[in-house]
Amino acid sequence: MPPARPAPPPPTAPPATGDLTGADGGAIGAHGVETGPPPMPSSTPQSAPPLADWLRLPRPDALPGVWRCGYQPRPPEDPDRIPARQLVSGALVSFLMGWLLWSLLWNGYLGSYWKWPLLALTPDSWRESGGNQMLYVWSTWIYSGLVLLGLIFFFGRIGRWDELLRRVGALLRGDGSRSQAGVTPDHVTEPVPTAPPHLDPVEWPELRSGGAGEAAERLAAELRAGRMTDVDHARIDRAWQTVRARPQRLPAFVDGVVSEGAGACRHPSGARDLPVRAARHDLSVRQVRIGRAADTERNPHEYRGAGVALDPTLLGTSALAVGPPGTGKTTKLARPVVESLCLQALAGQAAVIAVSPAGSHFVHDESFDLVVRLGHPDSTHGLDPYGGTTDPDEAAGMLAEALVGDLAAALPGGDSRRAATALAQLIGPFAAVHRRFPAVPELRELLDGAPGALDALREALRAEGQSAQLRELDAFERQSGRAGDVAALLADRIALLDRPAFADFFLPEGSPRAEGRRPFSLRALEHPLRVRVDLPERGHAEASRILARLVLAQFTECAVARADQSLFTCLVLDDAAQTVTPQALRGLQRLRSAHAGVLLTLRALDDVPEPLRGPLLGAVGCRMVCAGVTPWDAERFAEVWGTEWVQTRTVTNRQLVSDEPVTRMLHAVRRLATGKHVTAESVTVRSEQRERWSASDLANELQPEHAVLSFTTVRGERTPPILTKLGE
Repeated sequence: MPPARPAPPPPTAPPATGDLTGADGGAIGAHGVETGPPPMPSSTPQSAPPLADWLRLPRPDALPGVWRCGYQPRPPEDPDRIPARQLVSGALVSFLMGWLLWSLLWNGYLGSYWKWPLLALTPDSWRESGGNQMLYVWSTWIYSGLVLLGLIFFFGRIGRWDELLRRVGALLRGDGSRSQAGVTPDHVTEPVPTAPPHLDPVEWPELRSGGAGEAAERLAAELRAGRMTDVDHARIDRAWQTVRARPQRLPAFVDGVVSEGAGACRHPSGARDLPVRAARHDLSVRQVRIGRAADTERNPHEYRGAGVALDPTLLGTSALAVGPPGTGKTTKLARPVVESLCLQALAGQAAVIAVSPAGSHFVHDESFDLVVRLGHPDSTHGLDPYGGTTDPDEAAGMLAEALVGDLAAALPGGDSRRAATALAQLIGPFAAVHRRFPAVPELRELLDGAPGALDALREALRAEGQSAQLRELDAFERQSGRAGDVAALLADRIALLDRPAFADFFLPEGSPRAEGRRPFSLRALEHPLRVRVDLPERGHAEASRILARLVLAQFTECAVARADQSLFTCLVLDDAAQTVTPQALRGLQRLRSAHAGVLLTLRALDDVPEPLRGPLLGAVGCRMVCAGVTPWDAERFAEVWGTEWVQTRTVTNRQLVSDEPVTRMLHAVRRLATGKHVTAESVTVRSEQRERWSASDLANELQPEHAVLSFTTVRGERTPPILTKLGE
């Protein structure tokens, strides 16, 4: 995320010429645009605000899940690279050997034969009395220096001194860590080298080349003055992409930007940032950092030491995190993801629904446009149990999934289709008469088979001539009381929502609204909304599970049914125990093509029915297992991650037996000296398949605050499991 930035200026009044557009492409203004963009500045200023330096940081293409801000690719792995300890010991031994040899030569212990070339190349008169001995002394020193250099070169090659010096120099310069892992500076402390003006993001070159030069000048001035945040930059860039798709909006866009500067194209809430950030974000590439890959041989070479991040291309395949309480699933995964999606919503790029138990508050209320506190008397909104749909069959399917989806294995047919049919036989006739779906108390009366309620509905259908709907009601009555009837089970489950604490919280659209409380529908996902739903888990645990399944069922239906799928929409379900059903898994698999995803957290896979644990791990593209999982949960992840080919090296020793008298005598002497038999080593290298992470490794070797995770992109790219330190 960019370094500290000034508070955004107070909102200014919109221009009198027209309305300002958001990222969804509304009207902005009506003024014309300049005929040609102003010239690009000849040079960039020497000093720049922190946001400018942050924008200029390199963001090269990287493997999925790598934090790209300031990332430097790791050099390719050298299979012949010598370990540092072996390199130092070899250099030291070769130095001592060279020093010993030179000392012996210099002190004459090895004779004077090494001076024969000098004696052959110099005149004898230089060594006689009265001769030019000064020249002989100089030639001796030069020759000795050449011999010494030869020894240094020879033993330096043997001891690989050049490689050792290169590594020491890189370590002293601090290049070792940067060359081996992605560099991700927390704060920009030094000016970043500026790009040419036509490539400098501070100067908004895309706007200039697209005919919005006046707007680019205003935005560049706002950025250099420090009045722009990273959210403003991402929001205006998103609005510009919309203008490029619809060129007729260019004049209005320019007029709005010139009038309001960095505050243009504002989110409907008027917010330009979150009150608090607990994670590091990069809105230019829509990433949020969740940790750092461990620099260990267990990780792929390219990921060692690099930052690990999530973005919509990964969340679009849905994600699952499993770990006991206190391992960081909420604070180091769910909260950063929700923060990132809230920031992207302010930039007009995403919509987010966060579901969590009441009281957890893993993200502040001020970060959301709407907080639905089910069962709380101060909540201003309730939840539409039918998801805002007008189709009785679709509404019945979502509600049946919420009520009895966890009991699908015990229901006729093995799923909730029979229950959905029974609900549709009541909801359809009721909607035909009342032009709305029944509220929870009304639906409970119909499911209970109360004579007054069914008779009144039948009479109303006859009065309006709804013969088709009358047949639906008769079919429901014929099934009531028979073996395998699900109406009684539906009535028992709907009674959990028909409690005094939930009065007026589950009103469908079209119902008389309770005073001060309006129903929220997930059909609003076509807009960049930030919504949090608090579940009353403490006092109404079973009702909370029903509501969690209801939100998940409505999300999978509404996200796929969106007319405009340009916004990425995501559901973050903190503690998804007893919410995974066969229908939910089918819905998860459809989200990838609808530009949507779901993040689920579980304390253990035991919270999922046994037949669905394998399909759940197969349905999600991103998987994460935290420290402290049970061995049987670890076994599931180890099975999903599969095996890989590795080379194993086997060394065997066999005793040498000789019939030669001399050899036997030597072997006996060696055995007497060492106490061991004389052996010969045999090395065997072979390739075999091994688990990438075994169940024992996942259950017993993961350290606190660590997790093993893997990613899949919406295009199908996969990563091997990566050992990650969360929160770094």
